[in-house]
Amino acid sequence: MCTHTPTCPTANSPDREAAIAVASHPEQGWSLLCNGVLLFEDTGELLPDGRVVAPHRPRAVVA
Repeated sequence: MCTHTPTCPTANSPDREAAIAVASHPEQGWSLLCNGVLLFEDTGELLPDGRVVAPHRPRAVVA
């Protein structure tokens, strides 16, 4: 799907979130990346093949 140069990471790449957003709806809490990944504001993801990636925010460090 990506037509950028250099091309963005694929939906199966570990760094897939680095792809460029082609549609953004912050009022609804999601963005569509050029690799077909739906990225949600809670850091969850929906991959083009229907797989779900659970939210993965970093945990707060307690001193």
